[in-house]
Amino acid sequence: MSIAVPRREQWFDDAAGPVVRPYAVTGGRTRVEGIELDLVTLVVAVQPDVHASWVDTESARLLWACAHPLSVAEAAAGVQLPLRVVKVLLADLIGQDYMLFRNGWTPAARPDVITMRRVLDGLRAL
Repeated sequence: MSIAVPRREQWFDDAAGPVVRPYAVTGGRTRVEGIELDLVTLVVAVQPDVHASWVDTESARLLWACAHPLSVAEAAAGVQLPLRVVKVLLADLIGQDYMLFRNGWTPAARPDVITMRRVLDGLRAL
């Protein structure tokens, strides 16, 4: 007499490997405190060949992807991770001085009213 053993539910795809929830990659963190990272913020790794061995796999992938300057959106696409996860990992790398960042837009960089009126007048003249 044989006993029927229920099949275990499979949580991974043979081609994709094990599935890990994005929040598990960041230790449950979903927000970045103190560092303003948006989609167009430029990031670049500092010595990825040295620092990649000191961090987890996903952070190492980010370091290699950002060997040359990329926007946060491009970095997320390059490592195929959700944007929120990439922002948390980038903030960690920035905090460790393994990554540099630069925001491209500041409120002080907005054109003044006179310049905007001249542009509008020029567009109307076309």
